[in-house]
Amino acid sequence: MLARTSLSERPVLRWVFAVAAFVIAFAIRYELDAQLPVGFPYLSFFPAVIITAFFAGIRPGIVVALAGGIASWYFFIPPLNSFELTGGSVLALAFYVFIVTVDIALIHWMQLALQRVTVEKEAASRYAGERDLLFQEMQHRVSNNLGVVSALLNAQSRGTTNPEATAVLLQASARIGLISKIQRQLHDPGKQLLDMGPYLAQLGPDLLEASGIEGVRYEIDVETVELSADMAVPIGLIATELISNSIEHGRVPGQGGMIRVTLGRDGAGKDGGSVPLVLRVADDGPGWPEGFSPAASRNLGMRIVVSLTQQIGGRLDIANSGGAVTTLRFVSQPVPKLVGRAA
Repeated sequence: MLARTSLSERPVLRWVFAVAAFVIAFAIRYELDAQLPVGFPYLSFFPAVIITAFFAGIRPGIVVALAGGIASWYFFIPPLNSFELTGGSVLALAFYVFIVTVDIALIHWMQLALQRVTVEKEAASRYAGERDLLFQEMQHRVSNNLGVVSALLNAQSRGTTNPEATAVLLQASARIGLISKIQRQLHDPGKQLLDMGPYLAQLGPDLLEASGIEGVRYEIDVETVELSADMAVPIGLIATELISNSIEHGRVPGQGGMIRVTLGRDGAGKDGGSVPLVLRVADDGPGWPEGFSPAASRNLGMRIVVSLTQQIGGRLDIANSGGAVTTLRFVSQPVPKLVGRAA
């Protein structure tokens, strides 16, 4: 197709190609004349016509067909070296005209079909580009609007004197900011997946910086887990609430602490490729109070965690093991690939 395109863009080269094809076809037929039995006057001209019509165009192909027919009539159809018409020569010429006409017509229709396909592909590519541009613009505006709302809530928190109201506004600002960040990372419509590893690696330090608490070590150990936007947002919010809870309650006053976040497979995939995953947040603080139940908690953050867990069809478990341990089990379709440890 590249060779045909270059010839079609160079008219002189098309006719040079046609002349060369005729000369080569004639030379081959002339050299084989003594070895061929009677009845093959057009043997080398058929491929010359087809090749010329395909690569140089229909008009050069027709010219090669006419030249080949005339040359065969004069040199290779008895009576030789004359244009005398006999019953045999008329039949041979009619056969030749029929075959080359069918060949050229088929090539012409094929080229028309290819041109239509090319036009349709260009139109589809143009529409896809416009769709991607509109999609990215929409994503960009949504993330910007969410960022503005988050900033407004943050500014409002600084203007309140009630500590509880300030805490609520800051939490709301952080949650909306999280959704804005995820939305911004999903600008590419061709890749509607978010790798949770880098996100979780940055989430802890961001929350620790926002809290103003120092001396808490943050560790993560995650596999490469790509989640869709529908799954990444609730998982990100759950992780935010659990890490925030550990920052607030998971350390002994006056001492440092450690928060550890892990994310990875929970056994082999099943159900046609679905992958059971486990998100675990642990700290080395005093642990969960005896008899504590997330479902019965009146804390807004824990109620959000429970609600989002139900939304994604997951299971939430809490335990004490050298501190508070919260485990979320859920299922996601994308298959994670194991990578190195993040820190």
